Amino acid sequence: MASNSSVISVGFSAKNLNLQAVIVQVLIAVFLSINLFLISTFFRREVFYTTMRYILFVVTLLSDSLFLIMADSLLLLSYFGFAIHMWLCLILYIILSVYSFVTPLTLTAMSLERYVAICMPLRHAELCNTRGALKLIFIIHSISAVPCTVNLCIFSAAVSFSIYSQSRVCSVETFLLFSWQGHLRSAISQFFFLIIFTIIVFSYVQIMKVAKTASGENKKSTWKGLRTVILHGLQLLLGLIQLWCGFIEAAVLKVNLTLYINVRYFNYVMFFLAPRCLSPLIYGLRDELFYQALKSYAWRQKIKHLITKLKHDKTLGRTKTVTQQRR
Repeated sequence: MASNSSVISVGFSAKNLNLQAVIVQVLIAVFLSINLFLISTFFRREVFYTTMRYILFVVTLLSDSLFLIMADSLLLLSYFGFAIHMWLCLILYIILSVYSFVTPLTLTAMSLERYVAICMPLRHAELCNTRGALKLIFIIHSISAVPCTVNLCIFSAAVSFSIYSQSRVCSVETFLLFSWQGHLRSAISQFFFLIIFTIIVFSYVQIMKVAKTASGENKKSTWKGLRTVILHGLQLLLGLIQLWCGFIEAAVLKVNLTLYINVRYFNYVMFFLAPRCLSPLIYGLRDELFYQALKSYAWRQKIKHLITKLKHDKTLGRTKTVTQQRR
């Protein structure tokens, strides 16, 4: 996943993607603004940070936001050809590598939470509490760090310690010294997504069974949970397709360089940015409680802005009156 940051830099170096570079920056700014708004809403109600699914939701928002900031920083550094110390490049690589897996694994955990809530309602309060959410977040980050740890062990064993004091244009591929490392990284990623896909399908099938036998409000809630799992599956599918983009791009590169640049740009927007804007849509707008909180917060902001404007107008009016009286 993180390789796309260096992928796009290859196209940008040709200096013919200025408009596309601006579009990417605008899209990232919009996504980060939406995420920031949702994160601020999350901390305004106690029910959100004491409920597992909302805690996991904000983890995806924080993960995506951090990932986008770091990936975009790396993209801009590559675009302008800035060289940075290898130790700083290493930090960027670790963040990108770890958080490229945190969101998919968290989405999987959210699907399992829906499975427990619908198929095992009597155990939901026991399993899906705040303490359980914190343990789950720790496990997710630990698992996400495995591919990064493997690559760093290989890198550290193959280079001298002095390389960390050198300056280079940073890219993820800097830490892939051997061709087989790329295949290993791809294999690990596909293994992760195979497990994730299996869990998503399992959750879907089990919730579907309950949906067929449910009635009334239970049926409505069950079908809503089922649609949420489907959307998580779509989000993960876009991320899974990204793993195959490299093979497509390698074939296109042999045909035409301009087509190669355009294909990589499309892949970056479609399979890198798009999956990270779906989380706000799935929970930020579809979840009734969170949506009501968003509306309430938005109205408060409008009222506050209106009051501030009225106060300003009132103060301005008084100033004009005093000025006229003095004259």
